[in-house]
Amino acid sequence: MVTSNLNVFKRVILSVATLAITTLGLSAAAQSAADIESGTLKFVLSPEPPFLLTAINTTLQMGMVTSKVMEALLYLDNDLKLQPLLAEKWDVSADGLTYTFKLRPNVKWHDGQPFTSADVSYTILEVLKKVHPRGRTALAKITSVETPDPLTAIIKLSKPAPPMLAALASSYESPMMPKHLFAGTDPAANPYISKPVGTGPFVFKEWKKGEFILLEKNPNYWQAGKPVLRRIVFRVINDASARAASFETGEVHIGGLSPVPLTDMPRIAKNPALSVETRGYSYMSPYMLMELNLRKPPLNDVRVRRAIAHAIDRDRMTQVVWMGYGKPAVSAIPSPVTAFHSTDVPKYEYSVEKAKKLLDDAGLKPGANGMRFKMTHDLFPLGSDFQRTGEFIKQQLARVGIDVELRSQDLPSYFRRVFTEYDFDSTSGYYGAFADPTQGVQRLYWSKAIQKGVVFTNATDYRSADMDRIIEAAQDENDPAKRKSLYLDMQRLAMTDLPVIPLMETRFITLASSKLKKHTMSADGVIGGNFADAYFEK
Repeated sequence: MVTSNLNVFKRVILSVATLAITTLGLSAAAQSAADIESGTLKFVLSPEPPFLLTAINTTLQMGMVTSKVMEALLYLDNDLKLQPLLAEKWDVSADGLTYTFKLRPNVKWHDGQPFTSADVSYTILEVLKKVHPRGRTALAKITSVETPDPLTAIIKLSKPAPPMLAALASSYESPMMPKHLFAGTDPAANPYISKPVGTGPFVFKEWKKGEFILLEKNPNYWQAGKPVLRRIVFRVINDASARAASFETGEVHIGGLSPVPLTDMPRIAKNPALSVETRGYSYMSPYMLMELNLRKPPLNDVRVRRAIAHAIDRDRMTQVVWMGYGKPAVSAIPSPVTAFHSTDVPKYEYSVEKAKKLLDDAGLKPGANGMRFKMTHDLFPLGSDFQRTGEFIKQQLARVGIDVELRSQDLPSYFRRVFTEYDFDSTSGYYGAFADPTQGVQRLYWSKAIQKGVVFTNATDYRSADMDRIIEAAQDENDPAKRKSLYLDMQRLAMTDLPVIPLMETRFITLASSKLKKHTMSADGVIGGNFADAYFEK
């Protein structure tokens, strides 16, 4: 009798749960249909960015929001060709020392003030050159920005700077800033970093921390008839399972940087209501790296760093952790950067025995518990795939006698620990190599990139006079063959000294409603694209 009643109770509970799930699904489907009809795009965001200005912090999640509000002078299309944005046209002098930009007329900031060459000059000289993690190097040769009239900006350089145009060609990378709101202030402390004012197709309206960021259509956008969408709601959903469910029920319409766990992708990719896009990441050329803090023994011993490289099976990590969305990395410049990538570098094939011998040679013998030393590994706080990467590294290093303690924290705490306090042994996360090594790679190896508090720069404390010489020579070398030769030398030295271990070339996914069209129109995709052309197919 008790068993019978229990079975009845279970059936009742199951029926109620099924009804609740069905009702939720219908409700979500109805809401999604209403959103599509009204032109409301729901964009999943995780984690929530600390503020909204990529000119001083290049967090990619931040870029997804601000690129719809703030714009750059140029952009790169999906074929990596320069296209006009706030600049209608540009000209480069024969000696490569003068760049003249003609700006679009009648462009206004969202507060009604005109966009002029003074804004370009302020942004480049006072922000991008001084505090941008990559701008400090990519734009280092700029000596002045002349403004002969409101629609002409003339950039003067001390030496040629081949990567400069690419650095200015992304609303994520180099958004123009309103001088009248920022001049005379510390940009990082200015209140407008959390309520951005731009020239873009969408206007910032509201940010309810922990829940959503709301953008609405700019009725005075300089491009007539655009945007098509009426609003974009960035929904903060930190739980990975909840993000996957939100896509499947239609509660959200798009997300970038592989927004759901890759373990869910075999199922989700079969859903006809969703589309999978892998374009839109060529501008950043992302790759996964393991950074080691050279301030701390025994990581300051190159034999230990090489042992760690031998101990990690990068092929297995790519297949098991990242479900094949990528390929093992072998050099400091990843293969998508075809003009400079080289495989003629020291290699660290997976070998437990080689790793153990190197550790023995370093005087790190196993203790009674089989462990040689203990180290921390700070997890990149961007979801379960990075958690599983840390767990994989922990398991791999345990085989050679390295006891790894995994540490978790939110994104602001992670930035502070790794890039300000330098209170870490190792960490792993992805970086953008970008189209030119000056723009994306050199910040990891150049000693002058060590700047406390500036994120995504040289946190390892790697200092090499030879590396600095190579990097600085390549910065202003105008001969393509000579530049390539310099970067071949740079890769060999980077893989010899190994302050950073390249793990995997990442292939990110943009997941979207199949009804959403024209969302990936540039080489920086959802991260830097302004969504002026995006629309729902009815």
